[in-house]
Amino acid sequence: MLQNNIIALIITFFVALTWLRINDFAAHRGWIESHLSRKIIHAGTGPFFVVCWLLFNNNPSNRFLAALVPLAFTLQFLLIGIGVIKDEASVKAMSRSGDRREILRGPLYYGIIFVILTIVYWKDSPIGIVALMLMCGGDGLADVFGRRWGSNKLQWNKEKSWAGTLGMLVGGWIFSVFILWIFISSGVFTSPLYVYLPAISMISFVGALVESLPLRDIDNITVTISAVILGHILF
Repeated sequence: MLQNNIIALIITFFVALTWLRINDFAAHRGWIESHLSRKIIHAGTGPFFVVCWLLFNNNPSNRFLAALVPLAFTLQFLLIGIGVIKDEASVKAMSRSGDRREILRGPLYYGIIFVILTIVYWKDSPIGIVALMLMCGGDGLADVFGRRWGSNKLQWNKEKSWAGTLGMLVGGWIFSVFILWIFISSGVFTSPLYVYLPAISMISFVGALVESLPLRDIDNITVTISAVILGHILF
């Protein structure tokens, strides 16, 4: 059984690395803009990683094995951000301005959160999945909506828009429902999907409100904390 879990770890790491490197390469080549590659990485890495949990058996200790994947990338982000590793492709793909130190904020927090929630919640509860998908899908779609239709700014935060906040709500809800449906279909959770919809809807709504606050670069943390707290209340 251990051998199968090692194979699952290798596959998970390969999938995450491939997704990251494809976007690094595209941004470095100038095929996509840095801000877009940053959001594609942000939105896509999480769902791929979480779905790969299904490759591991249900032994609780496998959460630590799976958490090695985001831990490895988090350490890489740290070393790139402090200048130990020179990786211009990653810097261009994951920063807004091309400053490597930006990776020490949003991307680093993103990785740390994945490590923590993987270890704490794993397949035991939908709380971790919903919190992670809110951070991935919500933040990703918020940027797309905000850039395309974001002329009407929020009264309490002129850097964000009503369209972006709507994108946060819709993206977080869709990603959460879709990934949770996959886990229910795989038999990890036994309750039907509709049982979880009211909680997911409330968590997505509150998460969108929290994301709209003028708290620059720490929304990955604040949104996740709010989702986890509500998850314990509602699930």
